[in-house]
Amino acid sequence: MTRTARRTLQMTGAGIAALLALSACSSSDDSSSVKSDSSASASDKLSGTVTVFAAASLKESFTTLGKEFEKQHPGTKVTFSFGGSDSLAASITGGAPADVFAAASPKTMKIVTDAGDASGTPATFVRNQLEIATLPGNPDKISSLKDLTGSSLKVVLCDKEVPCGAAAQKALDASGLKLTPVSYEQDVKSALTKVELKEADAAVVYKTDVKAAGDKVEGVEFPESADAVNDYPITLLKDAPNSDASKAFIELVQSAQGQKVLTGAGFLKP
Repeated sequence: MTRTARRTLQMTGAGIAALLALSACSSSDDSSSVKSDSSASASDKLSGTVTVFAAASLKESFTTLGKEFEKQHPGTKVTFSFGGSDSLAASITGGAPADVFAAASPKTMKIVTDAGDASGTPATFVRNQLEIATLPGNPDKISSLKDLTGSSLKVVLCDKEVPCGAAAQKALDASGLKLTPVSYEQDVKSALTKVELKEADAAVVYKTDVKAAGDKVEGVEFPESADAVNDYPITLLKDAPNSDASKAFIELVQSAQGQKVLTGAGFLKP
């Protein structure tokens, strides 16, 4: 074979090798691109902070769901403002920046919808029932709502403007009972804390709060609570800074996974 022929073959071989290498590289890039797109699709490309205003009684379960949401969507963060639903509603209508509002009653949600600050129609995602929280061991032998009217007992209620207070008043009215508490508290956690600190003998709170308190209090059920069950609505807010991620958080709350966390905390299904 001549020197020229050998050189031609070498050049041809080198060209084929280069084409194969280029093809392999291109194939690798395509695979990487598909994998990247797939991964991005799986995470819904959500990012940023979701600010949730939620009723105080949702603190434990929503905190759990917030962590789960961040785990499912890396790059997101869920921050909460827990408190009395009426106060939260007033903050929202006053211009406080938030993405989601979860209230402990339709009445307090109506404050937000009437102001035109909700996006779409709020949906009930859980319900909650009242229970009497007493000191551990129930030393005062409280067994009914009527027992709370005893003059020797220090009883705490939520403020009547707060959903747990409105529900308690509804139960008292239905029973024809009058009760003068030692204090009215701005949210259900504050009412429960009075008993935990032994500053009160009993408080009318939600079953979920009694359960969350563990052995710090003892719960006493009363039949009148069945007539004062609160529906909890949730909504995306009209000027939500992060609407896409906020919609996804609401979907998690309403999902089977979210409902499992909520019912596990003592909430009732809607």
